[in-house]
Amino acid sequence: MLPVDVAGVEEAVVDVAEVVDFLHNPDPYTALGAKIPRGVILTGPPGCGKTLLARAIAGEAGVPFFQVSGSEFVEMYVGVGAARVRDTFEQAQKVAPSIIFIDEIDAIGRSRSSGHGNNNDEREQTLNEILTKMDGFGEMNVPVIVLAATNRDDILDAALMRAGRFDRKVNIHLPDLKGREQIIKVHTAKKPLEEGTNLLEVVRGMTGVSGADLANLANEAALIAVRRKGDTIVANDFELAKDKVTMGAKSGLKMKEHDKRNTAYHEAGHAIVGYLQENFDQCTKVSILPRANALGITQFTPEEDKVSMTKAQIFSTIKMAYGGRAAEEIIGGADNITTGASNDIQRITSMLTSCIMQWGLSDSVGQLAYASEYGDHLAHSVQRLPYSEKTAQMMDEEKQALSQKLYSETKKLLLDNRSKMDAMAHALLKWETIEVEQIEAIMEGREPPTPKWFIEPTAPVVLSKE
Repeated sequence: MLPVDVAGVEEAVVDVAEVVDFLHNPDPYTALGAKIPRGVILTGPPGCGKTLLARAIAGEAGVPFFQVSGSEFVEMYVGVGAARVRDTFEQAQKVAPSIIFIDEIDAIGRSRSSGHGNNNDEREQTLNEILTKMDGFGEMNVPVIVLAATNRDDILDAALMRAGRFDRKVNIHLPDLKGREQIIKVHTAKKPLEEGTNLLEVVRGMTGVSGADLANLANEAALIAVRRKGDTIVANDFELAKDKVTMGAKSGLKMKEHDKRNTAYHEAGHAIVGYLQENFDQCTKVSILPRANALGITQFTPEEDKVSMTKAQIFSTIKMAYGGRAAEEIIGGADNITTGASNDIQRITSMLTSCIMQWGLSDSVGQLAYASEYGDHLAHSVQRLPYSEKTAQMMDEEKQALSQKLYSETKKLLLDNRSKMDAMAHALLKWETIEVEQIEAIMEGREPPTPKWFIEPTAPVVLSKE
């Protein structure tokens, strides 16, 4: 088992546990002729715990640990990097069994090319030295294991990745809901939390964040608690920290009243359309406080992480995204819509294009793909597309027709619920941010309660001139 501060990466821990077990108890492996992997490479997005896992392996194995960065081997003078490689590996051999950890190995392990120049020659000589040293480990009775970490395993040299050098590749993914809960528990273990704080609810909906982001979340929540002179970290501290981590800090932008009103209706449009879609995520927060590049935000929190979406869910998402633009048109007319929906329009265009050209969700085009994962045409030549002009026209026409259909349905939905849209916009103008309690009251036709955190402004104190 690895130390308790390694959480949320159970699959990766299983893959590397054999390395630790071999160093502790090699006899069962050698009895069956099994060999410990000479090299283990850890791959995954930034901040997902690769370096932390490598340190945990060394600490649990109880053997000398040599940590270097790939960039430390890179010098402008030919031969210096290779000499440093030899020195590191010789030190590890003297105290074997031991572990060498090379962080950001892509700095020296990139695929070799036919380019020329001193920097390229130096990098290739350094890489060649690593390849030679790793080959030599096979003849040693006492193991020296090489761990490496990279965010870009796709650009590593094939000779480095072959069996016999890096025998095992361990993928460390961004944590799922359960993993996020485990990680946030680790980072709040020594922090005073308010009794009853539900950390699962704190990380619910934060799909795609890394362990490093969650560490930052816990720290930001503690800083917010300090600023309000609190003795413990409360749920609202985490909510404010989550907004800052996922959406950026408040921009401090001062909006004019008509811009504020337009933003309130825009966000209310998103919230109401999303709320009324079947099997859609719960709308948990709507705000007209500017953050980063957004004038407001509407937050939907899923009950669990999603790995795929149905056609109906995609169309519901598109209609929710159209809600802001449709609300603007309803209150101001077609001539007064703003650029505030530009990001929404880009997302919608991308999703509609993917539906028709990539995901095979088009009724007229059928179960065919005409674009890659990144939206590029599958053709290898610009002069020859993998479909005819007639097919291209058909896809364009379907995209236009589907866009108009979904937008019309969105606009009708808001017109049918105009009173709720007015009520939500009014609540946003009054409180700037509303949450589940206020949203549900408005959608059920009730008077929304005052948010618990809201403090009514008081009249300024006028000092006497006497």
